[in-house]
Amino acid sequence: MPRRPPDSPMLFDERPIVPSFELELIARRAGHWPVAGADEAGRGPLAGPVVAAAVILDPERIPQGLNDSKQLSAARREALFIEILATATVSIASSSATRIDVTDIRKASLDAMRRAICGLAIPASYVLTDGLDVPAGLACPGKAVVKGDARSFSIAAASIVAKVTRDRMMARAGDVFPAYGFAAHAGYGTAQHRAGIEKHGPCSLHRMSFRPLRRDEA
Repeated sequence: MPRRPPDSPMLFDERPIVPSFELELIARRAGHWPVAGADEAGRGPLAGPVVAAAVILDPERIPQGLNDSKQLSAARREALFIEILATATVSIASSSATRIDVTDIRKASLDAMRRAICGLAIPASYVLTDGLDVPAGLACPGKAVVKGDARSFSIAAASIVAKVTRDRMMARAGDVFPAYGFAAHAGYGTAQHRAGIEKHGPCSLHRMSFRPLRRDEA
């Protein structure tokens, strides 16, 4: 007797998500070109900026191995970062710890993403963003894609650019504020970082609206 397919096949579909250029091509077939991907890095750390990047890939020169930056080694991210800058149109923007504290991390992230998109040397006709939100104030339509950095080559490229840029910024911050070890953890709440805060107090790069730095958490 033949086996019946499951009533909810998606519940049993365990195929891995693989990034591709399909979302960009769908937008192109709808009359939108060029298409930019946008993503950010650094929403979770206790210190440092949130960095956003927007990338318009050249369909004829898409770097091999693009993927969610979190799935790549630091060495592979660095290599792809160089290749992306050499073959694509790229724009980068950031929101400081001060801006994050004055607004909140979501607003600061979206504002950095908006400025990155608006800063592209070639204006985008359509934007694909990672997550749940498309920034307000864009001159073109866009679509938010859940796990977009694992689905879209353009968003994956933006995630790599944002991640490498922020890591480099935090490594330099470590030279200015050596007490916290920023080069090792990029501002995340590691034991080393928390020990530095406990001993020396926060510096100007710390997000004072984040726990455990908030005054009401004292």
